[in-house]
Amino acid sequence: MANGTISEIDEAKLWSMADALRNNMDAAEYKHVVLGLIFLKYISDAFEAKHAELEQKMDQGADPEDPDEYRAVSIFWVPREARWAHLKDNAPQPKIGTLVDDAMAAIERDNQSLKGVLPKDYARPGLDKQRLGQLINLVSGIGLGTPAARAKDILGRVYEYFLAQFASAEGKKGGQFYTPSHVVRILVEMLAPYKGRVYDPCCGSGGMFVSSEKFIEAHSGKLGDISIYGQESNYTTWRLAKMNLAIRGIDAQIQHGDTFHNDRHPDLKADCVLANPPFNDSDWRGELLKEDKRWVFGVPPAGNANFAWIQHFIYHLAPTGLAGFVLANGSMSTNTSGEGEIRKGIIESDLVDCMVALPGQLFYSTGIPVCLWFVARSKSSGRFRNRRGETLFIDARKFGSLIDRVHRELSDADVAKIAGTYHAWRGDEGAGGYADVAGFCKAATLDDIRKHSHILTPGRYVGAKETEDDGEPIEQKMKTLTDALRMQLAESRKLEGEITGNLKEIGYELA
Repeated sequence: MANGTISEIDEAKLWSMADALRNNMDAAEYKHVVLGLIFLKYISDAFEAKHAELEQKMDQGADPEDPDEYRAVSIFWVPREARWAHLKDNAPQPKIGTLVDDAMAAIERDNQSLKGVLPKDYARPGLDKQRLGQLINLVSGIGLGTPAARAKDILGRVYEYFLAQFASAEGKKGGQFYTPSHVVRILVEMLAPYKGRVYDPCCGSGGMFVSSEKFIEAHSGKLGDISIYGQESNYTTWRLAKMNLAIRGIDAQIQHGDTFHNDRHPDLKADCVLANPPFNDSDWRGELLKEDKRWVFGVPPAGNANFAWIQHFIYHLAPTGLAGFVLANGSMSTNTSGEGEIRKGIIESDLVDCMVALPGQLFYSTGIPVCLWFVARSKSSGRFRNRRGETLFIDARKFGSLIDRVHRELSDADVAKIAGTYHAWRGDEGAGGYADVAGFCKAATLDDIRKHSHILTPGRYVGAKETEDDGEPIEQKMKTLTDALRMQLAESRKLEGEITGNLKEIGYELA
C-alpha cells in the first residue's frame, strides 16, 4: 500500500485487513496491539520529519540527535531502537515482539509524560509473531506523522476510527471506553467551550477533550485557551486516553483513579464539565461516602451512582460554569431511594438549564435511550440572557437514522438543530430568536416543572407535534374512518369464524 491519507484509504478495508490479522485474539486485547503500533508509527513519523529538517540545517549548527531539538517543538524524542524503520526492517523476524516491547520501553524512558502509558507485551507467546509482522507492514503504509498528514489530523481520524470499530466489536464491554462522536459533538456544540478549564471526571479514552479542541479550531479559537483536566478509573482506558491526547498534541492533566473515592482534582472549579459517566452504576461503593461534602442535595443511594455523578459535577463547577452530561433516562423521573428528592433540590436551586431526550440505540454499550442534562451554576451570570426560573426542554427522540441493525447515528443537521435551539433560547449572539415548537422544544418555568412533580422528561413539556390541516371536513373524515373501522371489524369476525371452524375440525372447540 502506498502512503496516503485516510480519505484515500478505504476505512472499511483498513479495518478488515487489520481485523483479519487478529486470528483468535479477543477484540479487547487486540485493540491495544493495534493502537499501540499506530501510536508508535505516528511519533516515529513526526520524529523523522523533524530529523530530516535538522539534517538540512547541520551547517547552521543543528544536531539531529539532540533530544532538546524535538522537545522544544513538542515532538517526542524517539531513540534509535524505537524508530519505525528499524521495526519495519525486522518485521519478518521471530524476535519482532521483543523489539516492539524494547521500543515502547525506550520511548517511555526518554519521555516522562508517557511513563507507564504504552503497551509492552508484544513478546508474549500468545501473540503470533508472523501476524504481528504483517500488521507492522500494514501500518507502515499509512503516512501518519508527516507534516501534511498531521495538518489533516490523519492519525486522529485513524485512531478514532479504530476506537469506534473496537467499541463495536467488543459490544457492551467495549462501549465503556468510547462515547459515540456524534453524542460528544452535541455536548460540545451546545456548551461551546472556547476558553477556561474543561473537566471530565470519567474521561474514558478522552473523546470529550478531542472534540473540544476540534470545536475551538473550527471556530478559529486558540487551542491554548483551554486547560484540560480528566480522571479515569480503568487503568487500560486511562492509557488509551493518554495516547489519544498525546498523538494530537493536546496537553492535559489526566489522572488515574476512582473519582468518587480518590478525587485527583479535589480543588478544581471548572468552567465547563463534559462527561458520560457509567449508566446506573451499582458498584460505586457509595455506602462508604455517606458523609461526603459533595452531597449538597442529599446522599445518593448506594445502589445507583447517577445522582452522585450529578452532584460531583455541580461541586466542581466554577461560579459561572456550565456542565453537560449523558445519563440514562431514569434519572429524569426516578423517585426511588431518595433520588426524587435530590433531583427536586437541584431543580429548586434553579440549576437545570436544559434537558434533551435522545433516541435509543446511539451507544455501543447499551440500547436504552439516554438523555442529556445541562446544568448552569448561575443563569444570570451575564454570559448569556438572564434565564432565572426557566428551563429548556428538547425532545429529539425521533432524530437520527439507523446505520446498521442495532446502531443509530445523529446527522450533522440533527446536531446543529439541537445546539442551535439551545443557543437561541440562551440568547447567544447571532443565534437568532427562539420560539417553542410543539413536539420538539418548550421553554418551561419552575412552576411548570413543579406541576409535573419535578419530573424532567421533555415529552411531558413539548406536547404533541402539530399536524397539518389536510382540508378535509371533520364530518367527511369521521365517515371515512368509521367506514374503514367497519370493514376491519367485519374482516376480524370472518377470521374468527375460520379459526373456530379449523380448530373444531381437528377436535378442539373454543369454550
